[in-house]
Amino acid sequence: MIRGLHRYLAVTAVALILTGCIHRGEQPAPVEEAKPGVEQPAQPEPTVPTQPGPVEQPQPTIPAQPKVRAYDWNGAMQPMVGKMLQADGVTPGSVLLVDSVNNRTNGSLQTSSATEALRGALANNNKFTLVSAQQLSMAKQQLGLSPQDSLGSRSKAIGIARNTGAQYVLYTNASGNVNTPTLKMQLMLVQTGEIIWSGSGAVQQAN
Repeated sequence: MIRGLHRYLAVTAVALILTGCIHRGEQPAPVEEAKPGVEQPAQPEPTVPTQPGPVEQPQPTIPAQPKVRAYDWNGAMQPMVGKMLQADGVTPGSVLLVDSVNNRTNGSLQTSSATEALRGALANNNKFTLVSAQQLSMAKQQLGLSPQDSLGSRSKAIGIARNTGAQYVLYTNASGNVNTPTLKMQLMLVQTGEIIWSGSGAVQQAN
């Protein structure tokens, strides 16, 4: 019984000694819990406003200018006038009323240069005296016609011819294709309204 008690005390003493050694030993370093760092919210990069580019103004469209055709009116008028002056039934010294050249082609045609060429071809003839442009304008005014009015109708032509004392009226027109028009002339006797001569010829474009 006593021996058993001694053994128990011995075991208890050993246990206390071991416990004291543990308490006197180095304390383990305290472990700090890692605290998660507070992440700062990402700052957005400042945006540079886009500068507007130069405003491009639309280029105005320039309408294409129509091509102005040039014709060799003199080359066409001279031979035709020469034939007309040789026509039968023409009395030398008569007064001739020249109508402006009329455009009857399929396109636009500047007939003023053609009329000028016609009057030029008749300027120095030895058979007719021409009614001047001034006389023709005055006669049209007296008959209530506009200066641009053509002598297309015979009644107009005869009325103006009698007003200016002309015995003959020369009609001229350009017809057909505007690129290669055909020139036609008719000589009318005012007294009877009869066409006593007619002729035609091609008109070439000038280079």
